[in-house]
Parts: sequence; structure tokens; C-alpha cells
Amino acid sequence: MSRRRTERTGRQAVVTGLGVVAPNGVGTGPFWKAVQQGTAVLGPVTREGCTHLPLRVAGEVRGFDPAGVIEDRYLVQTDRFTHFAMAAAELALDDAHLDAAQQAPFGVGVVTAAGSGGGEFGQGELQQLWGQGPHFVGPYQSIAWFYAASTGQISIRGGFRGPCGVLANDEAGGLDVFAQACRTIRRGTDVVIAGATEAPLAPYSVVCQLGYPELSLAGDPRRAYLPFTEDACGFVPAEGGAMFVVEEETAARRRGAWVRAVVAGHCATFTGTAGWEKSRHGLARAIQGALEEANCSPRDVDVVFADALGIPAADQAEALAIADALGRRAAEVPVTAPKTGFGRAYSAASALDVSIAMLALEHGVVPPTPNITEVRHDLDLVTGRARRAELRTALVLSRGLMGCNSALLLRRAGDDRL
Repeated sequence: MSRRRTERTGRQAVVTGLGVVAPNGVGTGPFWKAVQQGTAVLGPVTREGCTHLPLRVAGEVRGFDPAGVIEDRYLVQTDRFTHFAMAAAELALDDAHLDAAQQAPFGVGVVTAAGSGGGEFGQGELQQLWGQGPHFVGPYQSIAWFYAASTGQISIRGGFRGPCGVLANDEAGGLDVFAQACRTIRRGTDVVIAGATEAPLAPYSVVCQLGYPELSLAGDPRRAYLPFTEDACGFVPAEGGAMFVVEEETAARRRGAWVRAVVAGHCATFTGTAGWEKSRHGLARAIQGALEEANCSPRDVDVVFADALGIPAADQAEALAIADALGRRAAEVPVTAPKTGFGRAYSAASALDVSIAMLALEHGVVPPTPNITEVRHDLDLVTGRARRAELRTALVLSRGLMGCNSALLLRRAGDDRL
């Protein structure tokens, strides 16, 4: 938020909790270790019903057992993407040391983003319909596939009755939820559970994705997702996501919470689907808007987490947008895209980027971009090993396949308890 807006409302949004479910780790510790080391976990698609399809490589969350963390009464009525959301939300609440039972029920809101919805649950119900008839389709088909299912189930499970919402969005949604959370906090809510998760690797979902020309169909996991290189051939889809506890700063101070990051600024634009070249101007404007809202200048940006679509025209547009918005600073600021190691999880891709940006600010480390050695664009892309740096402000970028552009600016919080 801008200083002007913060002074007017007196309510600053901060992040006090983080929960991650990702192909390279469940929980902040394993996830950050893998990201910092540049561990690549992309592999052959193994999900049932998908192995014969043209998509060969994906980022799968392996070994995740929802029954171990979610009650049966919720499991039977929810899809895998909601299982991820509920598990990540619980991790975030634990990380924030926030006892939901002690919160005023109307003082906690929930907002999530999703692009694919509950494809796996819907797949099973459609198979029941086709194989056995309409009487074998369960009543939860009407809600489990729905984009808002994660928001609803997190709210019901936690007893949260504050303002709730869902963004039916693609990649940019994982950043735009923070704008919604900040707006809700400015209006008087003290706590918002926010984030994005996706589970797009059911057969029905994969078939739908095959229509995206940006999708990588390469068979070698080491060569399937190489943005900003001569060999860029698209992005590799992934599942998982991240959830956050976003609080009003004074409320966080009052309960002695540790602030992990300050939500400093956000801006979103739309440039349509007429060609990735147009995203240059939309993304640059989003960066400028986020800087303006945060009262920052380009020289304040210490690291950029790139959208990294993996299509030559899109990569070129992003590199130029960064140069347009940051000017001379663009040649100096480190840029990274850790998602090349675990995949691009649609709305959850940018939410996972935010979690990495927060951890990078905390640890003073810029994680590398896995599998990439040579860069064709004028960017200081961090490859090979993680880079130590003094990080105070992180810029996270995202673009959707349908033409959305979004930029989020995070500031490092102090190490002391507020």
C-alpha cells in the first residue's frame, strides 16, 4: 500500500504465517531447502489416466496423504486442489501461531484464487455418470469442482465468518489475492487467510490444457521448461500451492506475532490475448503501479521473481518490461525463477513465488533458476547456485494466459517480535 493510503486508513497489511504444499516439499522447511539448493523435481507424468497423453513432464506433489491432515467429512466432498488449500492453510495458521478458536469469528476472512477448479473430483463423477448412470453421481459434484470450494471449506473448517472471496483467475490470481486481502484489512477485518492452490493433472484437466500453445510437450525433464534461453519451448504445469495469514499490523503487534513480510504494493493490468508482445507494456505498468503504491523507486528493488513463461516472445516481453519499469536498475538487480525446478502451477505459481520471495528476504538469499545455464536476454538471471545478497524489497511478477498482468512488492520485516 502507498504511504498516502496507509496514513489515511492507519491499517497496514503484513504476513505472519506461511504454508506450502509443493512438488519439491510440503512445509516451509523442506520447500525452502529444495528451492535454495536449486533442486529440480520435474518428472514424467504418472497420474492415473494421464500417462498416454501428449503431456510428458509435470511437477507432481508426491507422497501427499490428505487423510493424514484433513477429516473424513471434508475429504469426501472436496477435490485435490482443496485438499492442498486446507493443508496449506493449517500450516500457515500454525506458522502464525494463530489460534482460530480465540479469534472473533467475524474477524477472520478467507480469499483464494484458482484457475482449474476441481478437475479430479469432476473426472470421477463424470466416469460414474458415464459408466453407471445419474443415480451414481454424488451430491458434492455441484460444489467440489467449483473455484470457490477452497475458500468455503477453509472457512467452514476454521469457523471463519469474516469477508470471503474467490478469484477465478489464471496465473496472476496468486498475486491478486493479496490486493483483495489488503482491501479487506483496510475495511476493518484483522485477519485474512489468503493464497492459491491448483491440481490440474487429472485426465480431463490435462486434455483441456493441451489447447494451450504455451504448454511444453517435451519429454526430457531437464529440457522441458527453460525460460529466457534459446531452447525455451513452453512451461511445465504443476500442482500444489501456498496459503498465507495476512494480518493488520496493529492486531499482529497486539498478539506478539512475528511478521514475515510487509505487503508494500500491488498493481494489476490487462492486455488481452492478441500476442505476448503486448504484455510488455501491461507488465511494465503493473510494476510501476506497485512501486507507486509502495512509495518505492526502481533503485529500491533488490530482487525480481520473474513470471518466466518459457515462450520466446513472452520471455522477451518480460525482459523488456523489467527494463522499461526499472530503467538502469534492471541491469543490476538479480532476477530468478525457481519454478523451473518444480513447474508452473497456474494461479498457485505466483503464490509459491511469493512464499519464496518472503523466505529470500528473511534469509538474505536469492535462490537459483534450476536447469538453466545460458540466458539469451539482458537479465542478471541467477543460475547455478544461490546468491547471498542484502535483500530489503522483492518484486514478484505474474502474467496469465488470458492476458492478465500483476506485480506485487514485498518488504522485509524486522527480526524482532512486534
